[in-house]
Amino acid sequence: MSEQHSAVDEHSKHHKHEGPKKHIIAFIMSILLTIIAFAMVAAGEINTTFIYMFLVLMACIQVFIQMGFWMHMKDRGHAFPIIGILMGVFVVFTIVIMAEYWAWW
Repeated sequence: MSEQHSAVDEHSKHHKHEGPKKHIIAFIMSILLTIIAFAMVAAGEINTTFIYMFLVLMACIQVFIQMGFWMHMKDRGHAFPIIGILMGVFVVFTIVIMAEYWAWW
């Protein structure tokens, strides 16, 4: 029985339960980022190029928050999914850059 108990203790050392505190903080941050982005668009008096760049920045921050806290990509053992996501981002950026190059040519 002590072997099972020590195995459970080893497992709990590696996978510590975070609790809802970090999820609540991430949720509040996501809501605040959404409100800020909405307020920038609703203002209407700001340069549209700046608004587009700002919205892309807010979206990127939102993605990192979602991946880190909701999808638990910040934890150990997620190297393969992270590599897959990065490869997908690389492919998408390559396609966009090549499409722009093709359109300009």
